[in-house]
Amino acid sequence: MANEGAVTAITAKRLTLALCAAGVIGGAVGAVAVNHNNATAAAEAAALAAQAPAPVAAAPAPVAGNPVGTNLPDFTKIVSHNGPAVVNVRVVGSHKVAQRQMPQFDEDDPFFEFFRRFQPQQPRGGNGGNRELVFGAGSGFIVSPDGVILTNAHVVRDADEVTVKLQDRREYRAKVLGSDPKTDVAVLKIDAKNLPVVPIGNTRNLQVGEWVLAIGSPYGLESSVTAGVVSAKGRNIDTNGVQFIQTDVAVNPGNSGGPLFNTRGEVVGINSQIYSQTGGYQGLSFAIPIDVAVRIKDQIVSTGKVQHAKLGIGLQDVGQDFADSFKLDSPDGALVRNVERGSSADKAGLKSGDVIRKVNGQPIISGGDLSAIVSVARPGDKVQLDVWRDGRAVQLNATLANANDKPEASDRDNLAGLDKGAKLGLALRALDPLERRQSGIMSGLLVEDAGGPAQVAGVQPGDVLLSVNGKPVTSVEQVRDVVGKSSKSVALLIQRGDEKIFIPVRIG
Repeated sequence: MANEGAVTAITAKRLTLALCAAGVIGGAVGAVAVNHNNATAAAEAAALAAQAPAPVAAAPAPVAGNPVGTNLPDFTKIVSHNGPAVVNVRVVGSHKVAQRQMPQFDEDDPFFEFFRRFQPQQPRGGNGGNRELVFGAGSGFIVSPDGVILTNAHVVRDADEVTVKLQDRREYRAKVLGSDPKTDVAVLKIDAKNLPVVPIGNTRNLQVGEWVLAIGSPYGLESSVTAGVVSAKGRNIDTNGVQFIQTDVAVNPGNSGGPLFNTRGEVVGINSQIYSQTGGYQGLSFAIPIDVAVRIKDQIVSTGKVQHAKLGIGLQDVGQDFADSFKLDSPDGALVRNVERGSSADKAGLKSGDVIRKVNGQPIISGGDLSAIVSVARPGDKVQLDVWRDGRAVQLNATLANANDKPEASDRDNLAGLDKGAKLGLALRALDPLERRQSGIMSGLLVEDAGGPAQVAGVQPGDVLLSVNGKPVTSVEQVRDVVGKSSKSVALLIQRGDEKIFIPVRIG
């Protein structure tokens, strides 16, 4: 109680002095008050400290090798050395806009002349619309002394004119050598020599928690520098197979295409996307790994185009339900949902229900891991696949095809199955000949009604069951047999419209 009395005895004047000393209250008056009462404040603070109880336990020591306040990167050196190789990219383009139609008024109506005067005129020989100018801006960085520049494909999309501005204020008209919307990488070329370049690193050694630095032109503010840490690696945020680097570096519109540096001043990524509900930075930024960007750049510079490889399968991730169904020791791998007929996967012997665990010895944790490996490969590359099938390991070899090749009709191998029983809650029947011809499904069981665990899992009336736990089924008896041998869950391969999807159903 004595201590409490001493604390509450602090006057408003003394509290003001303490806050001023801490920098909470600023201004010339506060500064004078602190200087005038410096000795008094110090004496009172010492008296209060003497009356305070001793701490219960000492604070934990910092982690060995990371003393507080040391080992922070010197961003000034990175900026001064590599900043001149970061450029501002300005784009002028156009797109077609529909011709606005004038409201229909009688010529005697007083509003007719008003709308006629302000209605945009259709160009002679009109094509049904006008061209509207579009302006954009982004960032980029020089990777070759003769003027080769990397940026984002979306920065220069539909560009009629691209201008590159260097840090020393020189400006050049740039040519777009090529762009790849799939990976969002574009290559520009300006007519210049002896330009500063950035050193290229790699993402293999990049660690989560490592400091990184971005330089770019957010909102047109050129040569802006922001820093943060790597929040995660291998983020699959779209369907194009790029495994993004996630950071908490402040990236905003205009940063797109700019470099992401590690603490050694090497470029490890191209800032490309942000997660935002407002259009501005909200703590989640994503960069394209520089390894991917360099592969794309090399193809564009050498051939003027980009070719992507394709295996020819549809994938799903393996959750715990699937792991239980397929008797996997862990929920890792890429579950093959469907196989394109005539594709590399089909020729290699892959089947719906296979779980790909490794590619060329590299573990596959999710479907995105497999997509990322294929996305940076080239047509003709050979891959070795470690597959889990029917409770045992199988090894297959495939030669990747060109993603630009048109697929044949979807794989219609004999897949089917589902049961009418309490465990699943499904009412099933075989497809009649007319339904088989109309759907193109040669065998299967039509879901007439769904309830219980199957309904909860997402099975719907009208779905066609193709297989259970990877085993094709053509009768209700087959479904009952497979389900009866399962204890926790079953994986149902469903045909819904033109799509095949695996649905895990818990039965335990």
